[in-house]
Amino acid sequence: MNIRIFRLVATLAVMFSLWGGALAQSSGFDTTRMDRSADACDDFFQFANGTWVKNTEIPPSQSRWGSFSILAENNRDLLHEILDKAVKEKAPAGSTIRLIGDFYASCMDEAAIEKAGTSSLEPYFKRISAIKTIGDLKTQIAYMHNLGVPVLFRISGGADAKDSNMVIVNANQGGLTMANRDYYVKDDAKSVEIRGRFVNYVTNMFKLLGETPTVAAADAKVVMDIQMRLAKASTSPADLRDPDKNYNKISVTAAQAIIPNFSLTDYMKTRGMPPVTEIDFGQPGFFKEVNTMLADTPVDSWKPYLRWMILNNSTGATPRGGTVAGSLPKAFDDESFNFYGKVLSGTKEQQPRWKRCVASTDGTLGEALGAEYIKLKFTPEAEARMDQMITNLFTAMRSHINGLTWMSAETKVKAIAKLDGYKRKIGYNKHPRGYKGLTIDRSSYAGNEIRARAFQTARNVADIGKSTDKTRWGFTPPTVNASYSSTNNDITFPAGILQPPFYNS
Repeated sequence: MNIRIFRLVATLAVMFSLWGGALAQSSGFDTTRMDRSADACDDFFQFANGTWVKNTEIPPSQSRWGSFSILAENNRDLLHEILDKAVKEKAPAGSTIRLIGDFYASCMDEAAIEKAGTSSLEPYFKRISAIKTIGDLKTQIAYMHNLGVPVLFRISGGADAKDSNMVIVNANQGGLTMANRDYYVKDDAKSVEIRGRFVNYVTNMFKLLGETPTVAAADAKVVMDIQMRLAKASTSPADLRDPDKNYNKISVTAAQAIIPNFSLTDYMKTRGMPPVTEIDFGQPGFFKEVNTMLADTPVDSWKPYLRWMILNNSTGATPRGGTVAGSLPKAFDDESFNFYGKVLSGTKEQQPRWKRCVASTDGTLGEALGAEYIKLKFTPEAEARMDQMITNLFTAMRSHINGLTWMSAETKVKAIAKLDGYKRKIGYNKHPRGYKGLTIDRSSYAGNEIRARAFQTARNVADIGKSTDKTRWGFTPPTVNASYSSTNNDITFPAGILQPPFYNS
């Protein structure tokens, strides 16, 4: 039986997510936010939140607003204070304060970013221009993957979904720069409009690189044509949520038969991956189309696509309208926001640079920044109280399972065994990996970003073939979120969400 303990907690969090115009309230519920004219039996959400929803406007720099958003903003304000202080401190090299201070300072140095222009991308564009053969292209794909640029597909290390104690090679679809395949293949009027505006966005970005309008438009069409083929071959978002449909661990020999035009052995050798005999080939149909594309798409047609993937990866944009800071001049930044922020997410205004730089620092050096956040916002007492609350929930669930009349005794034994196997991650990671070997300085934000992505990618590659480190976290400490991992059977509550109104120790 699949015990849905975390789903209950998540449902409660969502139900109350709009309860909190301000976080000064530390306990209880503010009944003024209710709509008592609504019938709770017909529409409980309206009954519980109606007045607050009616009287609250979404800030122009946000695509949505609620207690999660408000708490995230409060956490970001504190992180801002931490980083401003770190920038001014003369901390020793190698220290946490020095690391986050240098990174944040480089991100905030807009004058240096403007002066540098696109110079950080020129070495990569030069490599792409030098591609002459399909062999060169294949090498370039591996090279770009080592930079953390997800061209065409994704091949990386990850836990075996059916043997979570081991890190194996996982191959999955990729190569798109809108959120998922639906944005490319749906034929409703809105989707058609978005695709047209996406092509305009790509065209404008190429023009900012210095291409003529004619060349930029032609290159944008090539990018769209390639991504359309990838999208049509991609698994739908609904099917991606079905783990059984996306688990396909086969021998490398069998995988090679699916994509004979691309040597997996050569690729993994270029990536620095250890030799393996099996690979989880998540979406075989997608890789069959990639194999065809490698044979029928001229080498020169791949170049605009590769340049685009490098360029877009440097803007700070994400397919869901993320709010991290780009490493290119403001003109690129604004163009990216016009599409990802306004068109895709409905956000009216770009967030100020400092907010996006805080988000970038958290995303890149979250373990280091989180260590400073923890000192101010999370105590051992709060952690102990949260741990006890989880124990109480589990005790109630155990009683509930034992009292079920429809469940067999054998199933109850298995359900209790799973319940007892749940692991807890509360507050922050007690086993930090650190950032030894990563160079961060104030001379170039683009340089810091490029090195950081390559650093994390190399770490991922180094994990392949080893036992899974189940102490690792998918969240940074200040994150306002929580999760359940079916792979590791653990629940995670970062310190960032263990604040009022969601939690008060």
